[in-house]
Amino acid sequence: MEYKKFSPFRFIKKIDRYIIRKFIGTYIFSIVLIISISIVFDVNDNLAKFSTYHAPLRAIVFDYYANFIPYFANLFSPLFVFIAVIFFTSKLAGDSEIIAMLSTGMSFKRLLRPYMISAAMISILNFYLGAYIIPKGTVIKQNFESLYKNKQKNSSASNVQMQVGKGIIAYIAQYDDVRKTGYGFSLDKFENKKLVSHMSANTIQYDTISDSRYHWKARNYKIRELKGMREHITSGHEIDTVIMMEPMDLVFSKGQQETFTSPELKRYIGKQKDRGSTNVVQYEVEYHKRIASCFASFILTIIGASLSARKRKGGMGLYLGIGLALSFAYILLQTVCATFAINANTPPMLAAWIPNILYVFIAYYCYRHAPN
Repeated sequence: MEYKKFSPFRFIKKIDRYIIRKFIGTYIFSIVLIISISIVFDVNDNLAKFSTYHAPLRAIVFDYYANFIPYFANLFSPLFVFIAVIFFTSKLAGDSEIIAMLSTGMSFKRLLRPYMISAAMISILNFYLGAYIIPKGTVIKQNFESLYKNKQKNSSASNVQMQVGKGIIAYIAQYDDVRKTGYGFSLDKFENKKLVSHMSANTIQYDTISDSRYHWKARNYKIRELKGMREHITSGHEIDTVIMMEPMDLVFSKGQQETFTSPELKRYIGKQKDRGSTNVVQYEVEYHKRIASCFASFILTIIGASLSARKRKGGMGLYLGIGLALSFAYILLQTVCATFAINANTPPMLAAWIPNILYVFIAYYCYRHAPN
């Protein structure tokens, strides 16, 4: 009895379970339906490339489509939530079930409780997938595309200069990410704005099998240590050294931010800012967008339920159309705001949250005009 007293499930009544089942069931059905159609079009579009580059069936299924499905399902989750809410709520209203619920004295606010519980379940799942699971799958998907769709990834960089520590500046004339090798390397250390050490090497290669990070092998190196008027020179064929940089810091490719988990994104952004790099806006937008898009489920659920809870002679067609228009407008607004952050110096956090802020007002208006 004590367990039931403190259990949160005591607030979930039979009517709540009924609506939650309807919500989640329709949400999953809409994902399966729309993603299935997307896969058909994608197969038709890429079949020739798969054949040309001799992509094995196992790689197509498990490396490409096994990661294609969760990526787009999560990307368009707000759309699926909105469609699900509009679809099953209109059906409930059309069958006079919502009228029966409200006629018992249930308020519209109380009616929204199972909707919010369902939206919370979807939001938590979307955040976990987007922050931890999908980025790892995106790496596999991008590797597949580079092998079998001729979608070349950026694998080189030139004239890279960065601060790798306090007063320590690294420079690489040319970097090859395939071989993890840099050519024309130099490392300068300054103290009180005076050069105290200069290291140069013909090549420097990242140690990919090391147990710890930041291990590099410099070949044909020379180290000059400046102590007042004296200079000490050390040279050799090869030396292992620790330099606070990694291959991911040197090469930037389109969509790279989508391959980082949220903790990796946060660390990467902090590290790049410490180095004085300004090329982190798209990473900041991605980080904040993953959080903001989860709250979209609550906002669009309120809008969808408020629009479709009233029984109308025309059926659900009109409101399903309005729902689709609002959902696509939300996704378009996300893209436009991200562009503003990258090209127009809009703060990344604000750019990620602008769609939610605007849609909160729409949700409030719809809620105020919902049947009660």
